[in-house]
Amino acid sequence: MQGHRMLETIMTDYDLDHVYTIDGAADAKALYDNWAATYDSSFGEGHGYIAPREIAGLFAARADRSDPILDIGAGTGLVTEHLPGFIVDGIDISEGMLAQAEAKGLYRNRILADLTQRLPMEDASYDGFVSCGTFTHGHVGPEVFPELMRVARPGALFVCGVIAPVYDGVGFGSRLAQMVAHRQITPVMFHDIPIYENADHAHAQDRGLVMEFRKL
Repeated sequence: MQGHRMLETIMTDYDLDHVYTIDGAADAKALYDNWAATYDSSFGEGHGYIAPREIAGLFAARADRSDPILDIGAGTGLVTEHLPGFIVDGIDISEGMLAQAEAKGLYRNRILADLTQRLPMEDASYDGFVSCGTFTHGHVGPEVFPELMRVARPGALFVCGVIAPVYDGVGFGSRLAQMVAHRQITPVMFHDIPIYENADHAHAQDRGLVMEFRKL
């Protein structure tokens, strides 16, 4: 019951620091299902959240619009809103968030799944992967790469956001280094991006990293 009380507090406060305290798939699903209806207004607009736009711009500059891509942790579709003309499937653990995305007509397919489990897609299904807000505190880490690599085609482009404390704290650096060493991926290029603009909340000056690489 304590976990349920904590989630109720999060949804009352919409506090990003509280969101960062979620622990595992069950907490993530409950939180985002509850938040889905107001997520775009209370966080996307209310917090000046521009990281989805920044990441989509980096991806669009490097990708082919005719290739199928996967939006990892798609949520309500804030990244894909900035990828007009792309063929995009969205995957998320929250049915509520995907329902909001469905109302926008953004995705070819909406896939309800836990990224830490085997994904319900065939091998070599996608030429591109984009992600924003998924590799963060309390969400998922580099343990998802084997399955993402399985469903990636050779040459598939990955453009995925992460915040520095998570990159350092949960082993992204060593996992990516191993993938490069084993010639699974190209060397990783990093981009530094703003996460928010025209904001005055406690995280207004936070920056994000974007990991860019291709599957070999």
